[in-house]
Amino acid sequence: MSDLSTPTMGMCNQNHEPGYYRRGRNARWPNKVLPLLAFTLFIAIRPVRAVALPAQAILWSTDIVHQPNFWQERMNDAQVSVQASGLQIKVAPGREWAIAAVSHVWLPKTVGIIRVRVSRLAGGGRWLVRLHGNIRGQGVDADYGPFQGETRTGLQTLEIDPRLLHLNQHPMVQVQLGLEGPPGAAVDFASLEFLPNLVDVPAPRVIPGQRNLEAVDLMPNLPQPFHIINWRERALNYDRFVFDFQRQGQYLPLIWLDNSQVNNSGPAFGLCSYVGDKRQGTSQEEGINCMGAVLGATLVGIDKSHQEHDYVRMCQAFYNSQHGSNLVLNGTNTEAGGSFWYDIWPHIIFYALADRYRQQATMPGIVQATANRWYDAYGTLGGSNRGTPNFDHTAFNFKTMQPVDNGHWKEPDAAAGVAWLQYAAWNRFRDAKYLQAAEGSLRFLEQRQNNPYYEVLLPWGALTAARLNAELERHYNVDKLLNWSFGISDCRGGWGVTTGRWGDYNCAGLVGSVDNRGGYAFAMNTFVQAAALVPLVRYDPHYARAIGKWMLNLANAARLFYPDGLPVEHQSPPLWREDAKSVIAYEGLRREWQGQSPCATGDPVVMKWGPATDRGLYGSSYVGILGAIVGRTSDAKILALDCLATDFYRQPAYPTKLCYNPYPQQKQIILSLDTGRYDVYDAVSQKFLLKNVTNRVHVTLAADSAKLVVLAPAHGKVARLGHKLLINGVVVDYGVAA
Repeated sequence: MSDLSTPTMGMCNQNHEPGYYRRGRNARWPNKVLPLLAFTLFIAIRPVRAVALPAQAILWSTDIVHQPNFWQERMNDAQVSVQASGLQIKVAPGREWAIAAVSHVWLPKTVGIIRVRVSRLAGGGRWLVRLHGNIRGQGVDADYGPFQGETRTGLQTLEIDPRLLHLNQHPMVQVQLGLEGPPGAAVDFASLEFLPNLVDVPAPRVIPGQRNLEAVDLMPNLPQPFHIINWRERALNYDRFVFDFQRQGQYLPLIWLDNSQVNNSGPAFGLCSYVGDKRQGTSQEEGINCMGAVLGATLVGIDKSHQEHDYVRMCQAFYNSQHGSNLVLNGTNTEAGGSFWYDIWPHIIFYALADRYRQQATMPGIVQATANRWYDAYGTLGGSNRGTPNFDHTAFNFKTMQPVDNGHWKEPDAAAGVAWLQYAAWNRFRDAKYLQAAEGSLRFLEQRQNNPYYEVLLPWGALTAARLNAELERHYNVDKLLNWSFGISDCRGGWGVTTGRWGDYNCAGLVGSVDNRGGYAFAMNTFVQAAALVPLVRYDPHYARAIGKWMLNLANAARLFYPDGLPVEHQSPPLWREDAKSVIAYEGLRREWQGQSPCATGDPVVMKWGPATDRGLYGSSYVGILGAIVGRTSDAKILALDCLATDFYRQPAYPTKLCYNPYPQQKQIILSLDTGRYDVYDAVSQKFLLKNVTNRVHVTLAADSAKLVVLAPAHGKVARLGHKLLINGVVVDYGVAA
């Protein structure tokens, strides 16, 4: 067993210094912000039958809090004593944090709730609890931190996501209590109780031909309260608001022209990443925001190349050609090498735009040039000569052509992003080297045992694997990649998809941290994951029910990112009153903040690192993804998800709708059809439902089931090619029996 006295930050992270905090979007910002990464504690106690304990094991009891002899592991010179008000932990002179720990703690298997009472907090400190050890039953140490950066006193109770603890093997763990703050800051812990989960986790339903995802099994079939906004209308209103140069008011307009003419001969445009961003009007606009806004609008039918400005051409300013890097990056005058996701994600957005605007003459050249650059990086990482590359790094330096390791974290799901880029390039240019790189990148993920999810890239690898299986009859493990995409990450502790209720709201289906104060989801990550995984169902209909159920929860809960989704007391101040139609979301949604659950909030105001509000454009810009995907049927609770909307660089396809029935009984829905006559095929049951229909079609869905409805032209010629079913030469099903 490893030495549990050393604090760590997860399997992929090498930094043992609690004074470093990273949240993906702000990974490059100075970090004197909420430093103590996710510190935790939790354990449950309830009457259990006597068991034989290992020699060193300590059976937890509440009395341990009042016995200083148990707390001999004192990190960073923590000062520990027992007061009448409880166990006191104080920051030593010259220090900024303190932790006291008890190792070899034996926990019951039924832990589900932590209840902690803090009787006193002094000196400007922020307290924490953390659990460290083999908490997930994988044989390797991990951390879990539901309480961190806390300033509340009194009794606090938190239900634990059941995926975060797997204690069936009775691992011995380390309980850590502490705080961050200036010298002399102190916290008194009066009690710690660890209680069993009061709600039984239902056994997953087994449906022939369908595969379950653990996180989705924990979500309700029909979330309550239920309200799905008109996502298309929200996207259209967002575009009108943020691209308006004439809009007046506080912090308005949000758009400006950047005349620095870096990388191209004409002006570029900038959008604030946050409302009240100090970078407004400068040349520091972010590509993930600006290009995201153009892509989001494009997906809901707006041609951004034929407006007051050609915004699509302007996006080429993020192709950093002037200084020779020849990469699409997050800034117009920047270098790669700080973070894999920051360097890869702008390429994915740009490639998507290039797919949608094929008339733009210069964009294919940029796609090919950057694909070559990432192919070269792939080779340097070990992919040459058909080897398996090693993406276990923080980033890649294209000047030195060497991987970067910053000593704080690693982003191995970069392999997924590179796989998608290279497969997109292969579909566009048919150069065999791109296919080789896509498959080699997936091979790295195939051989990996621990979840590599870091920020946004992993789901794009799942999509690429499903496409390769379907289109080229490969055999990649899509199930592993999908379950990883829903968490829990071993690389970035607690990263995954939310599953439960926060306060009076169902918040399942959102993407972010599931253990940061009980959960902290982000708008950008949520929207982007939908873009990657909805089209996956076309290539692997075994996940139709799971993805359909998840998307119903997501489309319902994502409204809570917006000001009109929650009462004002559930939103972080200051309130901004210029957005009458609530088109700009908060950066994220916390399970609890300022005594409210949930709370729409963000990083800037809390962490005091710049912008005046927590309203985040960089996430809101992707609302067009839901606007394009989420469609209606005759039943408000049965959606028609457009599986082609974000399927970039695909082969020709007919309209394809994923419909999930959340009810406990059979339902019949009506789908409206465009002009024409159709033969209606279901790729889940692999049967024609109706033929030669027009105007609308009635579809019957069994309880808690899904159909993948393909609308093919009526009287088309049906043929089989291997495992593919084609109508008039277009694939409608990739998985028919040969």
